[in-house]
Amino acid sequence: MSYERPDGHTFSLYLSGGAGTRRLDGGPDARGRPGVLCIMPQGHSSEWEITDFFEFVHLYVPDDQMRRMFAETFDRDARLMALAEVTFADAPALARRLRQMTEAMLAGGHLLAEEAMTQAIHDLFVDPRYGGMRARAISGGLAPHVRRRTLDYIEAHLGETIRLQDLADIGQLSAFHFQRMFRASFGVSPHGWVAHRRVERAKSMLSGREPIAQIASACGFSSQSHMTRAFKSGSGVTPSAYRQRQ
Repeated sequence: MSYERPDGHTFSLYLSGGAGTRRLDGGPDARGRPGVLCIMPQGHSSEWEITDFFEFVHLYVPDDQMRRMFAETFDRDARLMALAEVTFADAPALARRLRQMTEAMLAGGHLLAEEAMTQAIHDLFVDPRYGGMRARAISGGLAPHVRRRTLDYIEAHLGETIRLQDLADIGQLSAFHFQRMFRASFGVSPHGWVAHRRVERAKSMLSGREPIAQIASACGFSSQSHMTRAFKSGSGVTPSAYRQRQ
């Protein structure tokens, strides 16, 4: 397989296998394995040999989004952004974020997946091996009118898929910068806030007679089992047990 100067930047995390994958234009002993990371900047070229099954996740990020995040996070000219090419590197912090992103996507947790994605890119820039940048400090958080509009939007859309970029657009911010500003304002991430509000709405609905599966859908959970996991994590009991106590 060959990559010939593709658009956008690519981050790859090997989830399982990989020993049968090697980069032909790299070192002779460079082979994949679970947990290693590859970074392919926009415009790179590479050639690979794949001789066995493996599982990995690719995260593709457009160049303009990467540069905007760089500029907002580090208060520097976006043209100064430089992304190193990396093959089969051990980068535990980035690997953890990308694995979290993958697990969240598979579970239908889009907001958590987006948060993990943007945090992974931030962790890349601050990693001493790949930039060692220091993010500018956040002070004050979101403007009061943006806070109010954001919370109103969340309440109005709890039963739907809420995406990080939709929330960021309210304040005309990038997804990552909004994520940092939201935490500075409320002490939790957007996903943490939304998860709490969904559990609280479910609690109020459990006082009625609607089936739990319908309540899960109305509160924005992907399934009844998803609601059960989130509800127990947030309240210590399952929805059924909570209903019985009412």
